[in-house]
Amino acid sequence: MSAGARGVGSTVLVTGGSSGLGAAVVAAVARAGGRPVVLDRRPPADGVPWVECDLADSRAAEAATVQLAERSGGLDAVVTAAGMDVPGKLTDVPAETWDRIVAVNLLGTAAVIRAALPFLQASQGTVVTVASTLGIKAVSDATAYCAAKFGVVGFTRALAAELAGRVGVTLLIPGGMRTAFFDDRDDQYKPGPDAILNDPTDTAAAIMFALTQPPGCAVREMIVCAEQESSYP
Repeated sequence: MSAGARGVGSTVLVTGGSSGLGAAVVAAVARAGGRPVVLDRRPPADGVPWVECDLADSRAAEAATVQLAERSGGLDAVVTAAGMDVPGKLTDVPAETWDRIVAVNLLGTAAVIRAALPFLQASQGTVVTVASTLGIKAVSDATAYCAAKFGVVGFTRALAAELAGRVGVTLLIPGGMRTAFFDDRDDQYKPGPDAILNDPTDTAAAIMFALTQPPGCAVREMIVCAEQESSYP
């Protein structure tokens, strides 16, 4: 693969790389000849280097990022695919759970990128952050998730301005995907049997498009969703 100025063998750190969109990105990077490495609480596909990490702990996320980058001999790209949500009314979601949703989705994203920046600047690498259509459209019973993903949108736009010319920055805004993301929800918050969701492999292909742009060309933002996605526009 070619991530910006890099060639085959590029090392791509993927958060949440053991399942869902993250696992699809890991597979896409490997198919393209790159070297995926993973931060997650569970092991990724066999043979993929990884470090166990709870992204709700920002300092631990930073340390794990540095550990994985040093072990890998540097980083050429970071894709922050890890995410979580527990829908519910603000007064019904336990405070600790609400805080954790924001910590994993927003603070963990920032922590990993902060720690990865010295390595990405050395390689003139690329960052792809994963927000959500609920980072640009608010809905009921999702105050924590919307707060976090709206935050990822603002964080990434500011980061792109800050790093312009030094590190590539792309904001991905995906719609719902056919993953285990919805499995642990109460039934009222699960997609119905007729829900139209995207295949995570297709969303991963969009990420690969951003990672393989030639030097000097930036894909700043992408919205990728099923044609009949209800949360966009």
